[in-house]
Amino acid sequence: MTQLNNNQQPTGLYEMSNVNKLKLLTTHAPEAMQAFVAFDKAALADGAIPSKYKELIALGVAFTTQCPYCIDIHANKAREWGASDQEIAECVLVAAALRAGGAVTHGTHALKGT
Repeated sequence: MTQLNNNQQPTGLYEMSNVNKLKLLTTHAPEAMQAFVAFDKAALADGAIPSKYKELIALGVAFTTQCPYCIDIHANKAREWGASDQEIAECVLVAAALRAGGAVTHGTHALKGT
């Protein structure tokens, strides 16, 4: 999606260069941002679940939330940990199945029958 900035220059809503603006959060809310970064790092660190699988989990969540920043970042990190295209493809379909399953189960709330 392309938008125009104040100088009438085209900008993309989801340009990866926007990630550079995270430093502004550190500037304006340093304690909260530092806590977030520490939490994120701890959550994705090797543990009972190896980092490769944590990145695939993060990627599946990113597909479900449809965050292009997270998709890009976690796809690259998953590949750094050795994830293959086949593993990422399966991750896509697991995320799709869960999202579809949520729609189906939530759809039961609209039914009046027994």
